[in-house]
Amino acid sequence: MHKLFTAAFAYMLAGVASGLFYREFTKLNDFPEGEFTQLGLAHTHLLTLGFIVLLIVLVLEKAFTISRSRLFAGFFWVYNAGVVLTSAMLIWHGSLTVLGEETGAMIAGIAGMGHILLTAGMILLFLALRRALVLDRRRTEAEAEAVAAGA
Repeated sequence: MHKLFTAAFAYMLAGVASGLFYREFTKLNDFPEGEFTQLGLAHTHLLTLGFIVLLIVLVLEKAFTISRSRLFAGFFWVYNAGVVLTSAMLIWHGSLTVLGEETGAMIAGIAGMGHILLTAGMILLFLALRRALVLDRRRTEAEAEAVAAGA
């Protein structure tokens, strides 16, 4: 649980910092206000996919102890790699846009890999959650049978 809390907190800080970077970097480079750059998307990706999603997973961990599944460690590392890779590419691409530089297919390809990792991480999370729910249901049924047998 401590890892989830620490990661969520780190993403909150990174999300806020990326929003500050977006605002100041665009002003510093006289980027037209309202013109699209992916820098703003990095801010929301870090806060939503990092901070909020991991807080939700923290609640799921508290309720179902999903970390008992070996799949959970896979989720944690694969998902976080996806968030970091995706956000880094948004910042890189957005910074190049603000600077008026060309971006290539490489950035899109790496960002695509980040999204693939995010998807794989979510699948691992759902598999770990399903396993935890099945174990929880079995335990509840066993407890109910024990109470009925003792009555």
